Amino acid sequence: MIALVIYRAVADHVVPFAVTLTTRMLARSLNMPEPLLHSTGDYVVARVTAFEHGVGRSLCPFRLARLLRAWWRGRH
Repeated sequence: MIALVIYRAVADHVVPFAVTLTTRMLARSLNMPEPLLHSTGDYVVARVTAFEHGVGRSLCPFRLARLLRAWWRGRH
C-alpha cells in the first residue's frame, strides 16, 4: 500500500515537472520559444496522422498480402 502512495506521488509531481523541464531544454537547444515548439509538435503529429490514414493505409501488409493473393489466383 505504501508503494502505491509513493508511485502516485511520483506520477503526480515528478512526471509533469520532468516533461516541462524536457520541453524547456529542447526549446532552448533549438533556439525557439516554447509555444512554437508545442505548435510545431502538433503540426508534426497532424501530418503523420494524415500520412498514416492516407498512404499508410494502402501500404498495410494485410491489404498488400490480400492483393498479392488475388493477383496470384488471377494468373493461375
